[in-house]
Amino acid sequence: MLLGDARTGKLADNIAGFGRALRRAGVRMDSSRLALACDAALAVGVHDRADLGAALEAVMVSREQDRGVFRELFDAYFRNPDVAHKLLAQMLPSAEGKAEPSRRRPRVREALSPQQGFGRQAPKPAEDTVDFDAAMTASDLQRLRHADFNALGASEYRLVERLARDIALPVPQVAARRTRPGAAGARMHWPGVMRHAARTGGELLRLPRLTRREQPLPLLVLVDVSGSMERYARLLLAFLHAATRSLGGHRGRRDVFAFGTHLTDLTPAFRLADTDDMLRAAGALIEDFAGGTRLGESLASLRTQHARRLVGRRTLVLVISDGLDTGEPAQLEAELAWLGRRSRRLLWLNPLLRFDGYAPVARGAAVLHRHAQGMLAVHNLSRLEELAAGLAALMKH
Repeated sequence: MLLGDARTGKLADNIAGFGRALRRAGVRMDSSRLALACDAALAVGVHDRADLGAALEAVMVSREQDRGVFRELFDAYFRNPDVAHKLLAQMLPSAEGKAEPSRRRPRVREALSPQQGFGRQAPKPAEDTVDFDAAMTASDLQRLRHADFNALGASEYRLVERLARDIALPVPQVAARRTRPGAAGARMHWPGVMRHAARTGGELLRLPRLTRREQPLPLLVLVDVSGSMERYARLLLAFLHAATRSLGGHRGRRDVFAFGTHLTDLTPAFRLADTDDMLRAAGALIEDFAGGTRLGESLASLRTQHARRLVGRRTLVLVISDGLDTGEPAQLEAELAWLGRRSRRLLWLNPLLRFDGYAPVARGAAVLHRHAQGMLAVHNLSRLEELAAGLAALMKH
């Protein structure tokens, strides 16, 4: 079937409109992918809807977690059975479907909603209009607190990211080597004893003592930025930056690294006061975002280049990952053993714990599970709120 040039005319506009809908749903989209989509439509034709969908998916989707969104959005965008004839006639495809909107993914529902200007949603037809209060209801907040980060729509994701910045994460306190005057302690504070005796004519009426200061544990965070962790990584980076802001100065130490195919030091970005500035700086530093996961090689770089970040076996290490490692298990085993010897606790924060009956059966996950002293879930707001209590409980064992 001869279609003519698919890069001009209404067909190109239709594909561009579908690309904009994918971008609203959170799928990465740029002009080069739209050009490839036009070439793919020219190559396979529009007489077979399944072939057209497979061709567009091959060039417009690069992340596994976006495939379900693409297929559902494609079905809704091109649901009309006469879509091939409409494309040939250079008509706009119908975005109305037979499926109930409530059964669609949140990202797909938001992408299919009519748009009015940039970032503004146009009103729906009268039969589909639903009125909401200007303020978010308690039920909406409760739903967002327990919603998986990977299942949120674009606007919901931005809102949850803002809410995550208000969650506190008190790092466990330990007794420091330095002391201060106090009511109880094993050693006498002799300068204080002499000062009090001078005020009372030489009588020893008060015996001040020295007690050890309390200080937060040094914190080392390793964040997985691979493709399967993409929607978790940005939100957890924003949460950690706001929740551990007090550790960036003299009160404690905080080192943050991102790992995918290699290790990236995000500590300079975390020194920025504003969380949005930190996210932009981190995005500029990370070159392997949404790629693979090689934790063993990244830990080897940590050992050879940044070993001094681990302070005297007192550092609390948090590994944020789903454990889907593609490197060599033997190397990961050796590097995790080294990391465990150099740290106080090695804790694994795993978003896959959202699944009931989860078991670390993948090779990398099994190795990480053997070396971690504890495993906590970090897939929604309620789990982030419980994270501080979980860290304190694990530190006691």
